[in-house]
Amino acid sequence: MTDTQTGSTEPDVVDILTADHRDMLELIGQIEGAADAERRRDLADTVTAEIMRHAVAEEMFVYPAVEEHVPNGADEVEHDKREHDEIVDLLKQLEGVDASEPRFMELVRELEGQLRHHASDEETDQFPVLRTHIPREQLVALAAKVENAKKVAPTRPHPHAPHSELFHKTIGPGVGMVDRLRDRLTGRSTG
Repeated sequence: MTDTQTGSTEPDVVDILTADHRDMLELIGQIEGAADAERRRDLADTVTAEIMRHAVAEEMFVYPAVEEHVPNGADEVEHDKREHDEIVDLLKQLEGVDASEPRFMELVRELEGQLRHHASDEETDQFPVLRTHIPREQLVALAAKVENAKKVAPTRPHPHAPHSELFHKTIGPGVGMVDRLRDRLTGRSTG
């Protein structure tokens, strides 16, 4: 196979992030259908970990590409970071509510709405522009970076952590390691 043929079959960063959006929304749907509080908590912990991994990977690698290649990219990124802040705040609230309380499902529904909005913005506005302005092989390489970043990213919400590429690349892996250790010690479900 030539590089062109290989590149055409490998997922690019848009494919990866779009699949993440679908997976996260599917997990939220499972929370709404779960019969017992323990299952709802496990699913909420899993979706929280997935959202955190996804958000950190975007901030490390995708947002710099958006700033460089999307018209008004810096403004788009600032908007996305504000949305990430809102989602992280919701995740932190969700973390502190018992899954048997009515407030838990209220937060899940609010999270679903914010996540749908955020995913729609990216998929409708930003992702097509990235595909138009960045060569396919670079988008495939960016996908690999995003997948690797998700392996070391934090799995818990940290509302006061900066949305900085430098922070995520230097401090983030240590925070992620501590989160994964806490997850194992507490038996927390993270996917």
